[in-house]
Amino acid sequence: MNNFSSSMEAFLYWEKETPSKPFLIQNYESHQKSISYSDAGIEMRKLASYLLKLGLPNKSHIALLSKNCPHWIMADLAISIAGFISIPIYPTLTSEGINQILTHSESKAIIIGKLDDFASQKTGIPNIPIISVKAFGANTGIYWEDIMNQELELMDLYIPKSDDLRTIIYTSGTTGQPKGVMYTSGNFTKSSSTFTQIINLPKNPKFFSYLPLAHVAERAFCNGILFYGGQITFPHSLESFAENLEKLQPDIFFGVPRIWTKFQEKILESLPQRKLSILLSIPFVNKAIKKKIQTKLGLSKASFIASAAAPIASSLVKWYAAIGISIQQAYGMTEDCCISHTNLSGQSKIGTVGKALEGVKIKFSEEGEILILNNCLFKGYYKAPEITAEVFDKEGYFKTGDIGEYDHEGFLTITGRVKDQFKTDKGKYISPAPIELQILKNTDIEQICVVGTGIPQPIALVTVSSLGKSKSKDDLSKSLYQSILEINPSLQKHEKISKVVVMQEEWNVANGFSTPSLKIKRNSLERVFQPLYKSWFEADQNVIFKS
Repeated sequence: MNNFSSSMEAFLYWEKETPSKPFLIQNYESHQKSISYSDAGIEMRKLASYLLKLGLPNKSHIALLSKNCPHWIMADLAISIAGFISIPIYPTLTSEGINQILTHSESKAIIIGKLDDFASQKTGIPNIPIISVKAFGANTGIYWEDIMNQELELMDLYIPKSDDLRTIIYTSGTTGQPKGVMYTSGNFTKSSSTFTQIINLPKNPKFFSYLPLAHVAERAFCNGILFYGGQITFPHSLESFAENLEKLQPDIFFGVPRIWTKFQEKILESLPQRKLSILLSIPFVNKAIKKKIQTKLGLSKASFIASAAAPIASSLVKWYAAIGISIQQAYGMTEDCCISHTNLSGQSKIGTVGKALEGVKIKFSEEGEILILNNCLFKGYYKAPEITAEVFDKEGYFKTGDIGEYDHEGFLTITGRVKDQFKTDKGKYISPAPIELQILKNTDIEQICVVGTGIPQPIALVTVSSLGKSKSKDDLSKSLYQSILEINPSLQKHEKISKVVVMQEEWNVANGFSTPSLKIKRNSLERVFQPLYKSWFEADQNVIFKS
């Protein structure tokens, strides 16, 4: 990898050296469209030229509302070379959430890309200039395509300096209101170069981009791919996701626990566990079965496969290892630009988040909270100096809010969240995360949240997986209760789970129970369901189906 000072410098290098090489590939319903480095350069320069003609103040904030697509990457680069600052917005936010970010960030214009339901989001946009991509059906403002036909390319490009503010990323907010995390150009350069060096990317790597680019991890990965002159491919839809991924066979793949659970469900639907176990036990068949599954998932060529954003059950990682897929659990946050800890091939321990990356310093508070210092920590929360001051200690370490511990080999285990701890009416504190991970061994469960404020013993709120939904109510009850019987002997008396409550609907962004990065919003669940805890706890059944 060349030593680039920014993603913009990297792009300009590859645009010159490999102009006709594919850079961005968008899957559509019946075809693909490939955009070369040269063509991407033309489009971003024309967009930058138009943005400057809007006459906005220097360093203005330009919002970007879109699912992952080529236009997201090109718009982000265009905003940068025009000397502006990008404000990415999660594409699944409601109109209220969008308005909140646009207002707080003081965005002066917005670029609309690929969205599922822009009609319901449109009212959240105030009276500011709008650019929309006609190909994706957002019929508002001026079309991207018209700008490409009418504008000349910007020749005098602004190349960001290392300490220039590059973007403000609003956290998905598991608690409270989203906060604007400020990043410089140098933050991303250091983050991306650290990751790409440790995972030893091949020349011209292929990356499948589907996790929200509005999140720091996906954006850092795409920056890293750019440093290597690689190509980034985007899925058409949720329905075509598996087909698009299988066709690409990327060099690296990054997932969150729910993705790995979904993949497992699909495999077991066509190849039940008993049959799979038998096939894997046959020496000559074992290798062929593993290769077939890896290829079907799209992971036959991936040299680095990671899971992060939330804890993943050790049982799930071991299940994948049995079919020849090594998932390396990583740990990072929006505020530390994802540079913290990761497991690596040959240096991995299931159940941990790995060892500290180069340049990372860690210490623990008296309560066991992890405090981190690295060379790409965020510069503070936008317009929130008091909150910023609260999350740093006197030595400049960031307070992660996570509780953890090292083992004797230097592997870090996350044992919970400071704010997730709750106290039952027995006065005993409980950290739910380790308990939840144990219960998630049951493949009938999709999501889980262990709660217990105001009742003597904790209860487990769960949503059911597609495998669980295929079972009768009686069989599902037996399966869930069996999990509790298996886990309770290993728990302290005050931690033992008393009931399982099966929720009617899954927890997602639309109903406010999940963040766009698929983390459960515990506060939201508690606010809605805590009044029912007592009646659930006192019910005669061990497994309760919420009506």
